[in-house]
Amino acid sequence: MKSFTIIGGGVAGLTAAIALHQIGLQVCVFESAKLLKGIGAGFGLAANAMQALEYLDLKSGVVPLGHYLETYNILDEKGNILAAPDTNTISAQYNQDNFAIHRADLHQFLLQRIDPNSLHLGKRAFKVEQNAQGISIFFEDGTVHQTNYLIIADGVKSQLRQSLLPHSKPRYSGYTCWRATIDNASVQLKIGSETWGSKGRFGMTPLVGNKIYWYACINAESNSKKYSQYTIKDLQENFASYHAPIGTILQETKDEQLIWNDIIDIKPLEKLALGNILFIGDAGHATTPNMGQGACQAIEDVAVLVDELKKTSDVPLAFQHFEKRRLARTRYITETSWSIGKIAQWENPLCIATRNAFMKMLPEKIKQYKLKTLLSVDFMTINNP
Repeated sequence: MKSFTIIGGGVAGLTAAIALHQIGLQVCVFESAKLLKGIGAGFGLAANAMQALEYLDLKSGVVPLGHYLETYNILDEKGNILAAPDTNTISAQYNQDNFAIHRADLHQFLLQRIDPNSLHLGKRAFKVEQNAQGISIFFEDGTVHQTNYLIIADGVKSQLRQSLLPHSKPRYSGYTCWRATIDNASVQLKIGSETWGSKGRFGMTPLVGNKIYWYACINAESNSKKYSQYTIKDLQENFASYHAPIGTILQETKDEQLIWNDIIDIKPLEKLALGNILFIGDAGHATTPNMGQGACQAIEDVAVLVDELKKTSDVPLAFQHFEKRRLARTRYITETSWSIGKIAQWENPLCIATRNAFMKMLPEKIKQYKLKTLLSVDFMTINNP
């Protein structure tokens, strides 16, 4: 039997391993971390991701882990609504709901469905060589692994992608981000929202288990020493003028709960398939989080890949067809999310006032045009060769 190797044990890699095993393929996964638990942060699983999970027969196990998102409004710093996405229409179109989920919960769910013997931790790959006999994967511990087909799913900073495609180094968005998951007992947050203001953005959403996931984005130079040392007190001062319950959420957060990193993506690639090698998830099309589609697109990738592998035993051809179906969609998301982030992070008071007034005046159907362009088409049929 031909062997498939996956580099990366994140959402993309684990989902791919489960799905390929389900269709009878021999799969092993290599992950650089010595322990897989998922970072302490949340993310959205929109209706399109739930549709993909249903196709992969994973939806029923994921739904209990997610908090149903009835709405996710965009607010100004005083709490006034700038945009109110019609999630009900989107859900009805897909016949799916939108959820927020803790990354660690999804990781645990996926890990329980992986054959432990197929998962190899503490293995950092740094180079691959492809020839007529197959693919050789070189690890930092000096070992070499042979495989017939390679799926690279090791994230936005993928060493393998950057070695195979040197122009694909991550690009910095211009803003840095703090995240945390805290208890919701004091705040009693019921709905999610994202606030756009002169001091940066602040987003929040409830999670299952009476938890809150929140994030804050501030414009900064990359790898800022100043912001690397920021504490909750610093964030409280920065967002002091913002509406409730932002102050309470920060007050309920401890410094040790903070996760900090710069927001990066990769400029859209021209190729996702290189012979017997395929890039999926953030390794192939990392996006800024402004459309909530990072994990969603990784899961879509797996559904489309499985669909292609069911059609043909010619794996390189399946990889090529995958590329044709995914390039335009993932490029649209990356470029649109990049643009939204730039507008959301404006600091100039006049620009902000103009933006906010414009957003309040526009009909919702126009404000949601970008989102509906993404979600109005069945991703399983896009550019189907």
